[in-house]
Amino acid sequence: MQPEKDCLVRHNNKDSKNRFMASKPSIPKGTRDFSPADVAKRNYIIQIIKSNFEKFGFQPIETPSFENSETLMGKYGEEGDRLIFKILNSGDYLSKANESHLESKDSTKLTSSISEKALRYDLTVPFARYVVQHQNDIEFPFKRYQIQPVWRADRPQKGRFREFYQCDADVVGSKSLWQEVELVQLYDTVFTALGLQGVTIKINNRKILSGIAAVIGASDKLIDFTVALDKLDKIGEDGVKKEMIEKGIPEEALSKVQPLFNFTGSITEKIEKLSVLLQDSEEGMKGVEELRFICETVSQLGLSTAVLDLDVTLARGLNYYTGAIFEVAPPKTVAMGSIGGGGRYDDLTGIFGLKNMSGVGISFGLDRIYLVVEELKLFPETVAATSKALFINYGNNEAFYAMQAIKELRETGIKVELYPDNVKVAKQFQHADKRGIPFAIIAGEQELESKTFALKNLLSGEQQVLDLEGLKNYLLQN
Repeated sequence: MQPEKDCLVRHNNKDSKNRFMASKPSIPKGTRDFSPADVAKRNYIIQIIKSNFEKFGFQPIETPSFENSETLMGKYGEEGDRLIFKILNSGDYLSKANESHLESKDSTKLTSSISEKALRYDLTVPFARYVVQHQNDIEFPFKRYQIQPVWRADRPQKGRFREFYQCDADVVGSKSLWQEVELVQLYDTVFTALGLQGVTIKINNRKILSGIAAVIGASDKLIDFTVALDKLDKIGEDGVKKEMIEKGIPEEALSKVQPLFNFTGSITEKIEKLSVLLQDSEEGMKGVEELRFICETVSQLGLSTAVLDLDVTLARGLNYYTGAIFEVAPPKTVAMGSIGGGGRYDDLTGIFGLKNMSGVGISFGLDRIYLVVEELKLFPETVAATSKALFINYGNNEAFYAMQAIKELRETGIKVELYPDNVKVAKQFQHADKRGIPFAIIAGEQELESKTFALKNLLSGEQQVLDLEGLKNYLLQN
């Protein structure tokens, strides 16, 4: 009987191994782990964005990662509602479920009875909720910035994730177009600081799009018209016209907007063309004048590295944008979608009962900016989470001597550390090399007696003996 028992044990061990292998941990699609190097690079971008937000007078706020479902649902259109991550109610979430919806398997109607909260889809709607909820404590105009993660149940692809950070700056409580001018400058300042040359800040105006639709007699087809026009660079003139006709816009109407399909020239020339095209539209002409002020003022003040361009096909966020619309394109050498966007909204807080609170805001796409900066190799070599030097461990007495120096070096702002174990020196040097630590500091028995330290450059192999003050000065300068 013993052989059978041994066979059973071996079989069970094999099953256990297979179960272990089958349960190898993973993360959901559209999410990512970030290594120390990744985090250091992301923090580098965030710090540049954050410092310039504050330089322009924006103040930080934070909102919860999840909101009441009623706060989010219905604010982004049908497609947006579908992409919102719903959170199941705690406990027995089916106990309060509507029986008829459950039996009919009507997931849309069932969701409201089993999920009262949802992960935030963006930072704009939570910000609108924040303004309304705290309106008596806010000094208007209120300039806020927010750098936090958002979640969307989207199909993952390059540059598009289900969990990602947004970096938003908004001003509410002012209709002044000087805010739009400043936001263009803010984009330029941040991308200049990141070393991104050739970024294009595209601008348009919702009033112009409405005016064009009115002029061609298609006001009732505004959304269809602008959605099709927005695809001009993807499907071409014939493709756009075909889609518009399919949406019920007559061919004679399209002849009136023929100039839009070859809309070239300087911003000044484009504005003049729009003035002619929209001369019979009061709303369209308001949009033209708003664009004229923003573009002329930005031109006079000047930009460092970014280029401002008027793009009449730009039609983002039509559900709530009412004035200027922005979208930022990366340098043409990089195949990537927009890396920023925003616009003017005259009544976003109206969805929560606070009417006539005009605002304007922009967003930086952290994840896409990261990919662009990485592809163009623009991260400084100094962007690293690693220590400047590793103290080699030779035993307790020597380690205590090293820790005294480490304490003082850290107080000076120098990143140093002690290898925790008294193991072979070769292994400790290998550890420093794998971590990318540039210097090793030898504090052995001889250094302890002479109150010195042997500093070794791990790249060149050069070694020198220094006292603590000399060590401190050298690490500060190198």
